[in-house]
Amino acid sequence: MLYYQHYIKLRSLVPIAYMITFTSSYSSLASSFVSHNTTPFLFFFLCVICMQMDVMKRTRSILKLSGRVLNEAVSFIVFCALDLVDYMLCFLFKAIDMLIEGEWKPCYCSSSAKEAITSSGKILVSEQGGESTKIVSLSSTKLMLEDISDTLYSRPSLVSELSSFTLNELKKFKLEDPILQQQTMRGTSLCSSSSFTMNTTIVEMLQCKIGRQEKHTIPRWSDCDCNLCTSWMSSSSPSTKPNLFVRSQVPNIGKAKEDVVFIHGFISSSLFWTETLFPNFSRRARSSYRLFAVDLLGFGRSPKPSDSLYTLSEHLEMIEKSLLEAHNVKSFHIVAHSLGCILALSLAVKYPHSVKSLTFLAPPFYPVPKGEAHATQYVMRKIAPRRVWPIVSLGASLVCWYEHITRMVCFLICKNHRLWEFLTKLLTRNRVRTFLLEGFFCHTHNAAWHTLHNIICGTAGEIGTYLDAIKNNFNVKVTIFHGKDDEVIPIECSYEVQRRIPRADVRVIDNKDHITIVVGRQKAFARELEEIWSTPNN
Repeated sequence: MLYYQHYIKLRSLVPIAYMITFTSSYSSLASSFVSHNTTPFLFFFLCVICMQMDVMKRTRSILKLSGRVLNEAVSFIVFCALDLVDYMLCFLFKAIDMLIEGEWKPCYCSSSAKEAITSSGKILVSEQGGESTKIVSLSSTKLMLEDISDTLYSRPSLVSELSSFTLNELKKFKLEDPILQQQTMRGTSLCSSSSFTMNTTIVEMLQCKIGRQEKHTIPRWSDCDCNLCTSWMSSSSPSTKPNLFVRSQVPNIGKAKEDVVFIHGFISSSLFWTETLFPNFSRRARSSYRLFAVDLLGFGRSPKPSDSLYTLSEHLEMIEKSLLEAHNVKSFHIVAHSLGCILALSLAVKYPHSVKSLTFLAPPFYPVPKGEAHATQYVMRKIAPRRVWPIVSLGASLVCWYEHITRMVCFLICKNHRLWEFLTKLLTRNRVRTFLLEGFFCHTHNAAWHTLHNIICGTAGEIGTYLDAIKNNFNVKVTIFHGKDDEVIPIECSYEVQRRIPRADVRVIDNKDHITIVVGRQKAFARELEEIWSTPNN
């Protein structure tokens, strides 16, 4: 029966079988089959080959399934161990913080939350120019909370699940005790009119701002205190809020017709642009455009406030104040890489008549399925799936899931970046790698941790709305570049932008990854940018 089934399937292969007669390796065998009218034997021969192919296909499927199971099993063990390590590092850092600074730094590793109640029933949302404060009532606090990603304080893990289980058991014990139950109900009745639930760390950081307590004006013990990393402190007066560090290239003669704003990606700096593209623009471009490359809040030479939550609104406010307003930027193009694409998209939505074009490089716009209730958690698991293989997934999972392990990494690497840069220069003498490392090292853990969660994960539910706004704004030209070998941001993210904005031009560059999409092809990319800026939007 099995051979008969293969016989039926392979009837269409008769022409292929006869074509074997024209090949050099099987000419004698095929001519013998055909000359003696041995077609059934030929079918039998092809059936055997087909069965071998089926066996090989099943073997590959079994090996693939076995590899997946092994990866998941090893990942479970490794990340359970990392959960415990991160939990222990939490107590270690708190003890060192208390010993050196007199208090410990609030962290998000605890999954518990508490009721935040202020005496006035109000809470501070933002500061404007460092002179006035914007206060909203508790009923409107959700407007501010939407800017803070729940992935900061809600990352399921072995330790958090055990902690939640313990807390639930304690709550059951309190409910069973009549005395504790009366005290709980009495306390609830006193604050039920003006209370809301909020993560402990956010409450403590906001309370510091409300009380105008500028703690840790000097770098924390785990952050670098070199002149490069603290230059923003000496360049600003105590009464004013410091600006972002902006590198610019303006025409020497005449007036530029338009401006271009470059926004770097995660744990990078403006050097990503100024060391690659700026020297390679043509003379005509240098005389026609003002080029601005900004160090984002918390990165490079820009301010790194320890009490900031590094939300989307804070990043945008600093870009507006330090670049758009300070340099009188009115009509401009935006070139953004990775995480910077989210900020560029937000600026384009906020300034629909000013932004002329958007050029995205590897945009992290992850499509969220319809009906997904927790978009932020979905995106975090897409970025960091808690798997040891591939290696990129392991690195992304470490960065996204472990607050204290990443702080230890920043302490070992970023605080001692001068040593690592010296060793790199000594061993490689490669300027490109040196400036990439300089951009990679010059940040604080607080800035990187909050920016990653509040920008990439926290905006997951809003990206679709932003893309629809750009879709309806036909004055904005959209171009997307993506390296075909990019393992950090999947190429599907770029195609998602094109799906939402059909006029978007997606250009996939062969043999290029997340960094070499610019580095190594800066001359070609500079010419492509000049063409984009000079070509009208169709």
